[in-house]
Amino acid sequence: MRVNKKLLDIGYGSVINPDRLIAAVPADAAPIRRVVSAAKERGMAIDATCGKKTRTVFVMDSGHCVLSAKTAGSFAMSGTGEDNS
Repeated sequence: MRVNKKLLDIGYGSVINPDRLIAAVPADAAPIRRVVSAAKERGMAIDATCGKKTRTVFVMDSGHCVLSAKTAGSFAMSGTGEDNS
């Protein structure tokens, strides 16, 4: 089992594990708003916006939706950190 020591900063001191990330999508599309609404009803939404406008929704492999105030374009992954040798 590989342990990932890198975490993705999603703003305001919050981080997520990128190994568990399925998608990072802008929050302004109607289908994403429905996904977030359903996640809130199920208790699977995590609000990491600190009261700011939600700009990005992270969909995790556990079914959780993590809400961030940072724009989707401001996140960059520079690789997986795996050694392929």
